[in-house]
Amino acid sequence: MTGSRGRTAVLFDFGGVLTTSVVTAFAELSTDLCGDPRLLLGLLSKDKESSALLVAHEEGRIGEREFEDGFAARLRAHGVPAVGEGLVGRLQSRLAPDPDTVALVGRLRAAGHPVGLLSNSLGDDCYAGFDLPALFDAVTVSRDIGVRKPSRRAYALACERLGVPPEETVMVDDLEQNITAAARIGLAGVVHRSAAATAERLHELLTPTTAR
Repeated sequence: MTGSRGRTAVLFDFGGVLTTSVVTAFAELSTDLCGDPRLLLGLLSKDKESSALLVAHEEGRIGEREFEDGFAARLRAHGVPAVGEGLVGRLQSRLAPDPDTVALVGRLRAAGHPVGLLSNSLGDDCYAGFDLPALFDAVTVSRDIGVRKPSRRAYALACERLGVPPEETVMVDDLEQNITAAARIGLAGVVHRSAAATAERLHELLTPTTAR
């Protein structure tokens, strides 16, 4: 957790914050595919071709099916008999909304704080079941802006859409590296582990605002 007091606005990540853990979902799918819970995330972070596919998909340069087929080919190259079609859906089926964090978003908005979403998208329908425009004052998704976290440009655009400078904003994300990146342009940060812990930290960071 990083940052200082006096913030007024909050940006939330999606997967692993408004939903159950993406890391756990990847581990479960990886176990199903090959028995090794670490393989899928390991490839996406360390295998050059797999990483390039993920970046291209999250930035909107390739669609879900192209990502699935390309990643399945990388899995087969590592001895996993994977089929591309449905791979993202199998991951998403392991994610569920976190009602406590969704409720926290609502409380913050009701208290008068500008609240936005900044998300790296994975899958063409990864936000199904969430009415994002109703939940947030501004929605910034990587595939729509052509850039992804941890790029400084992603954070800057999200703050611009929210109408609040980075120096007044807190980023809530389940990945510490994304919090570290946000701090480079002035955002405070909370590494999300639970709605209760995040709410407590935001209470310390945010300045009370007149409810809208």
